[in-house]
This record gives sequence, structure tokens and C-alpha cells, in this order.
Amino acid sequence: MPKLLTIAFVILGCSAFCPRPALALVFSAPNPKFAYTDASGKKQSAEVVDKYYPKKIVEPFAKTDSQIDPKLRRAATIAEERAHAHSLSKCWHFVKEALVAAGVVKSRPQTTLAKQAGQELVNNYGFKKLPVSDPYQAPVGSVLVYGAKRAAGHVEIRTESGFVSDFRSKIPSRRPLLGVFAKS
Repeated sequence: MPKLLTIAFVILGCSAFCPRPALALVFSAPNPKFAYTDASGKKQSAEVVDKYYPKKIVEPFAKTDSQIDPKLRRAATIAEERAHAHSLSKCWHFVKEALVAAGVVKSRPQTTLAKQAGQELVNNYGFKKLPVSDPYQAPVGSVLVYGAKRAAGHVEIRTESGFVSDFRSKIPSRRPLLGVFAKS
């Protein structure tokens, strides 16, 4: 029995002098940096991304083009105010209503399929197809038209922080982009 007491005193004595021995080994490593020299010869560094965060990377805000009709920016605001959180499968209907409400078009477009929107806007309402192939580079107020093989397609308006049709989204449609259309 005395041997057991001796061991207990030794363990208690060690814990009194070193109450948290494991914390002595814990340390935080600095975030790794990638160092490079930019075009002007200045040394720069950036944090190394070592984990995948799908929501961390944010696309840039849209640019406002002064050559585009300001009514299109108003149409984007109207569409954003009327949009829902999720799709109602009425994208072209909501975009038509926003264009009419903002005064961009005099009458309501007649096509039923969203993928036909670009052609009708060009032929009947004075829109032009912009030389833009990346939806993120589309100016605020521009109308983006997407195709689909067997479906109606999709139409949305570029806003400052994303895209809007019958719903709001931070990312553009995954469908193939047929064109970006705007009016001067």
C-alpha cells in the first residue's frame, strides 16, 4: 500500500508543477505565404489557399457602362425588387415586366421562350448584342440570354451584385450563354 501512495503523491506533485503539460507543445504555425515580384519589380505576397471553400471566392461587382441606356439600370432595380428567393420558372415573364415598367420597351415582347428573347430584343426594340462572353463582365442592366437544347432557356438581367429574373442569384445560369444584349 505505501508504494501506491508514493505513486499517487508523485502524480499529484507533477500535476501541481506542470498543470497543463500538453499546452506547452501546442503552437500555431504561421499562414504560408507565396512571394512573388510584380510587373513593376515590387515584392508582393499572397496567402496560400490550402482548403477548398466554395462560398469564399466572390465574383467582382458589375461595372456600370455610361453608354448603356440608364433605363436598363432601372429595369434591373425593378426586377430585383420583384424577384423571389427561388425560381418560379417565369424568368422571361419577369424580365419582360421589368423592361416595360422601366420604359426600356414600349410594348411587351411577344416571344414565349426565353432563348428567343435576344433575337426579339434586337429585331423589335433596338437592342444590340454586346461583345461579352463572360456573364460576370456584363454591364449593369444588360439582358443575358441562355440557350437550352430541349428547354425554354433562361433570361436574366445583370445587377451590381449578381443576376435577377424571377429570382435573385449571385451566380449566373449554368446554361450556355447565347448573348448579352443592351440598348444605347
